[in-house]
Amino acid sequence: MEKIRKIIHVDMDAFYASVEQMDDPELMGKPVAVGGNRERGVVAAASYEARKYGVRSAMSGKLAALKCPHLIFAKPRFDRYKELSNQIRNIFFDYTDLVEPLSLDEAFLDVTENKVNNPSATLIAEEIRKRIREEVGLNASAGISYNKFLAKTASDINKPNGQAVILPKEAEAFLEKLAIEKFFGIGKVTAEKMKAIGIHNGYDLKQFSLQYLTKKFGKSGLHFYNIVRGIHSSEVQPNRLRKSLSAENTFDKDLTGEGQWIPALKDIFDELNRRIARTGVKGRTVTLKIKYLDFSLQTRSKTFEQFPEMEKIWDTVVDLLRQETLQKPVRLFGIGISNLNVELEQSHFGMQLWLDFDGESR
Repeated sequence: MEKIRKIIHVDMDAFYASVEQMDDPELMGKPVAVGGNRERGVVAAASYEARKYGVRSAMSGKLAALKCPHLIFAKPRFDRYKELSNQIRNIFFDYTDLVEPLSLDEAFLDVTENKVNNPSATLIAEEIRKRIREEVGLNASAGISYNKFLAKTASDINKPNGQAVILPKEAEAFLEKLAIEKFFGIGKVTAEKMKAIGIHNGYDLKQFSLQYLTKKFGKSGLHFYNIVRGIHSSEVQPNRLRKSLSAENTFDKDLTGEGQWIPALKDIFDELNRRIARTGVKGRTVTLKIKYLDFSLQTRSKTFEQFPEMEKIWDTVVDLLRQETLQKPVRLFGIGISNLNVELEQSHFGMQLWLDFDGESR
């Protein structure tokens, strides 16, 4: 008989905003948005006080300010978030080496076999959360179950600063009652598509055959068929291949003409240079990312046979900029390298293909 796995999903509570409140006590108890401003930009994270007014991550700063007139905007400090995230990850490693970070503020842990010889994943989760609070100063929530999907679903049940367990015998009954938009991996668009055919919760989803779901949703149909039955075999993966390294910036004012574009790109290039120096990676493909005033997006790339030096990367960025005349004002630039030289342990920044250093991340 296959051993039942014990998976913990740890999710920091409003991580970026909580860090800002911890580091600046004057922000404690106040509505805080990290990223964006009252005129433009995008909110990267919102404190629970801000969420009461409907402020959410990925919301425009302008809309967030309308929803919460006394909202306080804080500039993101990714170096600080990464520093604390590494402290938290080191706590995880005291219990297991099977740690799969999803971002700076959440991770899966497989504690089926663990370093403290504790058979209870629930008690391990409680101890981890207690240590994060005492050693880092922040609150975390946790979900515990026998697979990653259920563990992540459980971590939302008693947020903030709580935890929940979904046992194997409870899984199907729990999933049948779960609203379809609460299923991990079912986004807003898919949820609306499901509701249009009468699928509002797990029970409704369970009534459709694998054949129908595959026809309707393609390859995702098998995933939907399995997860509503508590089947999810994906293992916790502590090491992955880093695919790219990049930096980007969303500007306070849209930029027009090379006189504005080149200095802005140089700042981004300098940040990328720092990240390359910090990680030691090299890449054969150089990519320029451009987002225009109307939010349309364009990427331009060039791949070399050998790994180019930084001077060559900068020259390539300028060449890519001039490859085709830009007709519209630019809202965002990004520079990235890919086709990297080494397989790296998955870093937090590697979880997203593009990460900015001044206000907006995707």
